[in-house]
Amino acid sequence: MTAENHDLAGIPDGAVLRSVTAGLSSFDHRRAVRVSLTDKVSHDGVAGVDYVDQPTFVQIPTTFTSGHISVDIASRLRPDAPEEARGFVGIAYRIGRGQKPSFEAVYLRPANGWHTAPTDGPRKLRAIQYFAYPDWPYNRLRDERPDGGYEAAADIRLDTWIRLGITVHARSLSADVDGTTVLEVPHTLVEPTAGAVGLFVDIGTDAHFSNLTISHAD
Repeated sequence: MTAENHDLAGIPDGAVLRSVTAGLSSFDHRRAVRVSLTDKVSHDGVAGVDYVDQPTFVQIPTTFTSGHISVDIASRLRPDAPEEARGFVGIAYRIGRGQKPSFEAVYLRPANGWHTAPTDGPRKLRAIQYFAYPDWPYNRLRDERPDGGYEAAADIRLDTWIRLGITVHARSLSADVDGTTVLEVPHTLVEPTAGAVGLFVDIGTDAHFSNLTISHAD
């Protein structure tokens, strides 16, 4: 594999902000890029149109088809976070062109990790999620493919650095948290394409990203 590394001590040259703000930050004594939804999207946006599994990310200029992507991420809930917020943060990839590009993503819900989620409900099984925009958001996957392996439990929490890695093949992927595989998706439901990589966030989240590595399959 050929690899490219971004320490994220600064915003990468050529990055595009899609419905997010981004700036330099320090989290737990580490320099990082802080990302959150714009105030307009957070306060005036419509769920399923402007946020919730939408193109809300810092788009990194690269061309990725398959291989491995990993990044250190930490998230916390914003003071104005809605009740359903879970600290959504992750990696978008195979991002297409245009104002509303197609893409795939894997994101974490740290508030659904084993340390936080209620033990008597489904939240503890929903700490990590795969989805594909625009056709396969999380709610459609739950309704139509409940046994497809598109979400799973994970040992994660808010306000803590987490190393998220995804290994992407043509029509399948696996995801690991701090080196432990937690999600395996045998069939991703969309045709593989080449596209950019994104630092993904969603509603109610302040996210910090550091040490992004993109390894391209030969």
